[in-house]
Amino acid sequence: MSRMTLAQQLTASLAARIDDGTYRVGDRLPSLRECMRLLGHSKNTVITAYEALASQGLVEARHGQGFFVKQGTSGHYEPEEPPPYARAMDTIWLMRQQFVREPGHSPLGEGFPPVEWLMDMRLDKFTRQIMRMGVTTLFRYGNRLGNASLRQHLVQKLASYAISANPRQIVTTHGANHGLDLIIRRFLASGDTVLVEDPGYYPLFGKLQLQGARMLSVPRLPDGPDLDALEAHLRLHKPKLFFLQSVGHNPTGSDISPGKAHRLVQLAQEHDFILVDDDALADFKPAAAIRVSALDQLKRSLYVGSFSKSVSAALRVGFIAGNKEVIDELGDLKMLLHTSSSELCERTVDVVLMEGHFLRHLIRLQERVKSATAAGLEMLDEMGAEVFCRPEQSLYLWARFPHFDDARELTRLLLPKGFMIAPGHIFSPEQSRINPWTRLNVAYLNDPVFKSTLQQ
Repeated sequence: MSRMTLAQQLTASLAARIDDGTYRVGDRLPSLRECMRLLGHSKNTVITAYEALASQGLVEARHGQGFFVKQGTSGHYEPEEPPPYARAMDTIWLMRQQFVREPGHSPLGEGFPPVEWLMDMRLDKFTRQIMRMGVTTLFRYGNRLGNASLRQHLVQKLASYAISANPRQIVTTHGANHGLDLIIRRFLASGDTVLVEDPGYYPLFGKLQLQGARMLSVPRLPDGPDLDALEAHLRLHKPKLFFLQSVGHNPTGSDISPGKAHRLVQLAQEHDFILVDDDALADFKPAAAIRVSALDQLKRSLYVGSFSKSVSAALRVGFIAGNKEVIDELGDLKMLLHTSSSELCERTVDVVLMEGHFLRHLIRLQERVKSATAAGLEMLDEMGAEVFCRPEQSLYLWARFPHFDDARELTRLLLPKGFMIAPGHIFSPEQSRINPWTRLNVAYLNDPVFKSTLQQ
């Protein structure tokens, strides 16, 4: 049991008691207070364990009454060496919750911009133009690297970020998440060491757990990764990859400083690891924002981009840019796993990029983000919240509220009031740790009802 957290140990113990009949179907588990007193655990440990049992379908929560056994476990509970899928289940469950919109709830913790911010793209008007571009190819598999015309337009897009590339250095993907998955499959085997930001992009943690990789956390500071912590890891380990977000960091909204970006490139060269620059929120930030992949010019870096948040998540179009040899390998891997990406979706994005309307759309989108960020920061100041950093424009703000040391408690209090936030613990590789921070979507933050609810 030594490899597990206290919450995981308690979960395993209670599951075993349900399995052996100590707790039978319909029995009420000890109350939170009783469990805390009997076992000496903190309130957060007990709540985490009970919620884990509920997510496994073993117990159910009854409002005002407690937790009751629903069913027994199927077979002996063996938590010591969970398979990769089991290790990733916490992240899978969290993603399910994030992707479900509850009617009547304000999605303060949502990862996407409001649909109305994207509606001016009018994707329906591009259909006829796509069909005129060669309808017969729409009935075949696409190129393993992706639509050639789209990749040419992506070369121009990368150039606006000061990244030089040619079409053979780009492979299209089913969004940024697919791109991250291909990179993980290509470079990591079970037991390999990898660096991740903490807090960071939590679906990435699930993918790495599924692969059996060993994650080393690098704290994210307002100006980028903590280089002292990074260099300490590098002295002891040989990581293959460092996953980071230079610009518009999810969840903190922070941007890397030029000095740190330059030092990261030097460290990647000195210690022979690859920087994976996840830039899924690029379209929400000025093109001039510094990126490690621009400084490195794709020598020891891979750039991951996406149109999910700025055009449409339903199209599932993203891309990876890197050196030609690596992109060829990723293209082969993509072909093996998925045959090809969607020719129809990629043509749609290609036509969107050809239109001058797309640039006007980005200008309006960034103006909206900038205005919402300013309003959100003002409201958080009025509420007495501590803000991690103060970006000029960012889809997310990272904040902590007075009197709440654990954002999970705040989440539980706000949910019955109609507000869904994203508590900070889900953005850490160590999700059992108490975390006071929460991610807030600026598009929904300037809400006087939320302000009055929290003040109450």
